[in-house]
Amino acid sequence: MVNTIVSIENLVKRYKDLIAVDNFSLHVNEGEVLGLLGPNGSGKTTTINCLLALVTKDNGDINVFGKKMSQNAYDIKRDIGVVLQNVAVFEELTVYENIDYFCGLYIKDNATRKRYVQEAIDFVQLNDQVKMVPKKLSGGLLRRLNIACGIAHKPKLIILDEPTVAVDPQSREYILDGIKKLNEQGATIIYTSHYMEEIEQLCSRIVIMDAGKKIAEGTKQELKRMIKTGETVKIEILNLDEEHLNGLRRIETVTSVKYRDELLEIKCEQGTNNLMLVMRYLDEHNIPAGRILSELPTLNDVFLEMTGKELRD
Repeated sequence: MVNTIVSIENLVKRYKDLIAVDNFSLHVNEGEVLGLLGPNGSGKTTTINCLLALVTKDNGDINVFGKKMSQNAYDIKRDIGVVLQNVAVFEELTVYENIDYFCGLYIKDNATRKRYVQEAIDFVQLNDQVKMVPKKLSGGLLRRLNIACGIAHKPKLIILDEPTVAVDPQSREYILDGIKKLNEQGATIIYTSHYMEEIEQLCSRIVIMDAGKKIAEGTKQELKRMIKTGETVKIEILNLDEEHLNGLRRIETVTSVKYRDELLEIKCEQGTNNLMLVMRYLDEHNIPAGRILSELPTLNDVFLEMTGKELRD
């Protein structure tokens, strides 16, 4: 039997005339990593704030661990860890003191807290930096500290909002590996990111929001089957004129054609003969082709087709 960790039903949140969240529902099952996607202004952050009872909702029901969430539901909140996009640590405290402080908000037993703090330090590998203050840390190490502060008390539910923003590739991979380990250790995770490759790598299920509403939900494979785009063909071609671009657009399965910097990009519907049809056109019109690449739809294709927006809008 699947255990539901988070249940949001018909959530509504208004700011004067703006409906930030519009009858939004969400269920997060125990042990999964759920990706929450949406362009800026889609309602993701407001939904998270309502989930945490940091803002007052106008309508709807929110239950966490089978209990009703409220501002004073400390028995629920002690089992939630939050790592926000903006690093939230104390500049005047050392790495150790920061982790100890945040852990101490939940864990009162000194011996247990000391053990948990050391385990968090070991987990993010900040043993060599425990006496340093945050301003002395690199961006990647600062993100690790931020994560350690959010997970030191061993929460059952972890909410990660853009945890890899502005970090170097090596630190990003380290953070992503750490998130996988947290999940393997039993944590249920809600994850937001503007990096589609992170969502593909981490998330077992994905929810896409726009204008405060849920517009799609499923695994990455299920989402890719929902859109019209089934294949993207990229071909290096010299001096392709508008007449031939229009000719390619008239191919039955072609949905869009772009040509820039001698690279032809053709998006096609779901099917098996797209590349053959494109190559047949080029051959019939004696158009020499260079390197050819055929790609299956990505999450970015899904997002763009469903919302009409780039994720970083």
